[in-house]
Amino acid sequence: MNRNVGKTDRILRVVAGLILISLVFIGPKTVWGWVGLIPLITGLFRWCPAYTLVGVSTCKKQ
Repeated sequence: MNRNVGKTDRILRVVAGLILISLVFIGPKTVWGWVGLIPLITGLFRWCPAYTLVGVSTCKKQ
């Protein structure tokens, strides 16, 4: 797995994931908050399968 999630994208994904997961514990308390695991995991691993399918990368060129 090559990295395809850049620094800014990674930070936004992790923050968005944590916010969505927090909805499970505070707020509407629905299971839809667990959807936040997707951006959280893709941010932590710095790899997004959707980016791979469309050939996108937000990483800086090395």
